[in-house]
Amino acid sequence: MTTPVALTIAGSDSSGGAGIQADLKTFAALGVYGASVITALTAQNTRGVTGIHAVPASFVAEQIDAVFSDLDIGAVKIGMVAQVASIEAIAAALLRWSPRHVVLDPVMVATSGDRLLAAEAVNALRTKLIPLASVVTPNLPEAAALLDEPVAASEAEIESQGRRLLALGCRAVLIKGGHGEGAESIDYLVSGEGTLALAAPRVATRNTHGTGCSLSSAVAAGLAKGEDLASAVRNAKTWISAAIAAADRFSVGHGHGPIHHFHRFY
Repeated sequence: MTTPVALTIAGSDSSGGAGIQADLKTFAALGVYGASVITALTAQNTRGVTGIHAVPASFVAEQIDAVFSDLDIGAVKIGMVAQVASIEAIAAALLRWSPRHVVLDPVMVATSGDRLLAAEAVNALRTKLIPLASVVTPNLPEAAALLDEPVAASEAEIESQGRRLLALGCRAVLIKGGHGEGAESIDYLVSGEGTLALAAPRVATRNTHGTGCSLSSAVAAGLAKGEDLASAVRNAKTWISAAIAAADRFSVGHGHGPIHHFHRFY
């Protein structure tokens, strides 16, 4: 029996709702064994980020090499990368190990509004990691920031930004609609095959901490299990929508609480 394995390369969230912790919970909830490479430690809770301690880039690379030299990695999810040196180390490692699938979540700002990526690192993310990605998963503000454009306000603008991100070298772009408005949250999967719109009812809850991390990890989990990209994205959208809908079962912290990763079990 082959065990599907996914690797998350991301930052640690000390409150457990986002980052590495959310990624590993997502993998486990979806039946995938999770491995992790930590790029940064954050002092963080549901109210905000009070400190960031970046892991040396050489040790980020050492973690990646340790995992790939032993485990059969079906998919990689990349989240918070923090600094230019780490981006360069991750890019070099991806070229070294050639994983089958790479899901890049261009994490720039936390749910609380705290910045998680140095301004000077945005261009490195754009030029070194995006071209290596199977799919890039920005939310609306992140897509705009990557292109130095205003936030898209219509379906046509979202699809246009998706096309321009695609031109940076990735194979597909999933623009997440959680920051949009309206009764539905619509995500757009843009690829060479066209655009696929995936809608779900927008849930009225403040407990959305870790949503972006978890959706991207759910896509990676699907790819690790052998699903094609469209199926992985559809299944991830269904799962994350249910996790958000169940978030108010929890009472964790005093700010933006976490989603319910294990809503299928309790």
